[in-house]
Amino acid sequence: MDWKERLTKWLKGTKILYLRRRLVVAGACLLAAALMLTVVNSPAVVGAAATTRQLPIYCVQKDYKVLSISFDAAWGNEDTQALIDILGKYNVKATFFVVGEWVDKYPESVKALHDAGHEVMGHSNDHAHFNSLTTKQIIDDVNACNDKIEGVTGVRPALFRCPYGEYDDHVITAVRSLGIEPIQWDVDSLDWKDLSAADITKRVTGKVQPGSIVLFHNAALHTPEALPGIIETLLREGYTFVPISELILPGKCGQDYRIDHTGRQCPCQ
Repeated sequence: MDWKERLTKWLKGTKILYLRRRLVVAGACLLAAALMLTVVNSPAVVGAAATTRQLPIYCVQKDYKVLSISFDAAWGNEDTQALIDILGKYNVKATFFVVGEWVDKYPESVKALHDAGHEVMGHSNDHAHFNSLTTKQIIDDVNACNDKIEGVTGVRPALFRCPYGEYDDHVITAVRSLGIEPIQWDVDSLDWKDLSAADITKRVTGKVQPGSIVLFHNAALHTPEALPGIIETLLREGYTFVPISELILPGKCGQDYRIDHTGRQCPCQ
């Protein structure tokens, strides 16, 4: 056998070996994919993952038209009284989540909110990123804010909204360890983006459903302009407005109620 024949035979052998290796790799990939699908679709595995994840309440399971509107107050205070007046005109009670430093600056507004029948709840002491804090720092921060609110209103907050809407398991666990319920939202008005009143109104009225919690801000540019139309539209549609503490189900998470993967609070069956 001359050198050309040897080279040809060697090349053929190398090609066959290469193809075999590719087939082995492809088979391994298919097997891995099948195993992954089995794990992902296994109720036991999904259930275990769901039970370990800690979620705040985004909305509440309701079979009738009721919702809550909420306002975050962290910096400005230009429109707080205007919002109180608008809500008062329609006899709507809302929930205001306020930062401790905001309470320091505007105690008269905190008292005005309380005196008007609105809920004043905690939104952290200085609007920190809670994901970066230790459990002790979170607890100290929440308590510092609640001390300030209680000092003005005489009522200690039982609800809390995380700054920036940021949270992870250790944040939610820390908040609930205080007997306080963390609250998110399922309808974001995006008023903080300075949307027009018409866009805010369309966004909110188009997304609300029974049990919704709507997010506004007390110092957004067009919220006072949009709010009357939103309230009037939803009242015509048969909705009732209640503070968040009256919307959510009472009891202990995991015992009296559960929170599904979407953040909806549901009664335990």
